[in-house]
Amino acid sequence: MNDTRTDDARGVGSKSADAHRPRTPIPFRRLLSVETRKLFDTRSSKIMTAGLVTLVIASIIGRGVVSGPELHTLVGTAGIGLGTLLPVLGILTVTGEWSHRTALTTFVLEPRRRRVLAAKCLPPLITAVAASLFAMLVAVPVTAVIAGVQNVPAGWEVAPLALLGWTGTNVLVVAMGLAVGMLLLNAPAAIVICLSTPILWAVVGRLGAVGEVLVEWFDLNTTVTPLMAGDMTGGDAARLAVSTIFWIVIPMTAGAVRVIHREVN
Repeated sequence: MNDTRTDDARGVGSKSADAHRPRTPIPFRRLLSVETRKLFDTRSSKIMTAGLVTLVIASIIGRGVVSGPELHTLVGTAGIGLGTLLPVLGILTVTGEWSHRTALTTFVLEPRRRRVLAAKCLPPLITAVAASLFAMLVAVPVTAVIAGVQNVPAGWEVAPLALLGWTGTNVLVVAMGLAVGMLLLNAPAAIVICLSTPILWAVVGRLGAVGEVLVEWFDLNTTVTPLMAGDMTGGDAARLAVSTIFWIVIPMTAGAVRVIHREVN
């Protein structure tokens, strides 16, 4: 009888020790791997990725047939699809936990929410760089093929700074989607805001001198133009910094604070 009680006491003590034993922290690379799989494993993300690849290829080929084999023009044409779908991919990444009600599970497994947010933000930003490289790789053979079919010389002149600036623009556009999505935690609202801002800023630009100044300093689509052209000056950099703070830094900071302190039911 005493032996049984002793064994029971030992079992309780062992369970208590296990409960108070510090848990081994999840490595960040594992978090990054999980969030990357989430980015591409869901049905919506697969559709988005397939649509992105198709749109890039179709836009490059279509523009090449119409305007001729100019590499710079074809690469820039791919930015239409990238600028539309990449922000949506970023928005779905940071809002998916809340729309699918899996945030509780995620934050129980990794209570340090800052690390989870960092792991969520990196894959879309890296995807923006990879998508930019993919567009360049598609544009090169398309330029050569169209030049051969149309029997005209191909235009290969592309400024390296312009390519870097164009890639950086795609990264900034994705960062804007991440920031707005993190702030609102509502995918439809964030998508509407990101896709409608060019129209809204076009209206603001028609409001006179004040509207033109607001567009010049706060419209991210306007301030990235010198960056994509590869001829940014000090004034252009200042305007880009202001619009980046307004559309990315402030909403992402506010959204991160909201996510970190939000009660998960």
